[in-house]
Amino acid sequence: MVRSRPVGPPHRHLRRHHGWQIETFHKVLKSGCHAEQAKLRTADRLVNLLAVLCVVGWRVFWLTTTGRVAPAAPPEVAFAPAEVAVLDRIAGGPPPASERTIAHYLLAVAKLGGYLARTKDPPPGNMVVWRGLTRLADILLGTELGTASCG
Repeated sequence: MVRSRPVGPPHRHLRRHHGWQIETFHKVLKSGCHAEQAKLRTADRLVNLLAVLCVVGWRVFWLTTTGRVAPAAPPEVAFAPAEVAVLDRIAGGPPPASERTIAHYLLAVAKLGGYLARTKDPPPGNMVVWRGLTRLADILLGTELGTASCG
């Protein structure tokens, strides 16, 4: 396609077509990860912290989006085997094979984050998933410590 005007910088295209996704990811970093509250004294430390928080924020955003776009996908796409096992134990046992989907396990994570899952409730959002993943990480740590041999 030939244009008579310059297209502009590439970030303008991203902002126009993916603006809501960028804003949502930024909200996860800001509200969930508390990136603004870091009291680091050097730029190198801040860059390292932001690198880790971007991965964590991306996982929360990606999980929430995947649960809406591909709810019937297998849970192994988004969850580690240990996470699936712990979520099954919390629920009282594994679900039937037909219910072993990302949507099922995302709902379990969201419930850990305070999601009520009432009939008319919208799907779980990023902040609820963030809180649920934080609790799941704590439960996983406790499970690993409880099964580790002592002495």
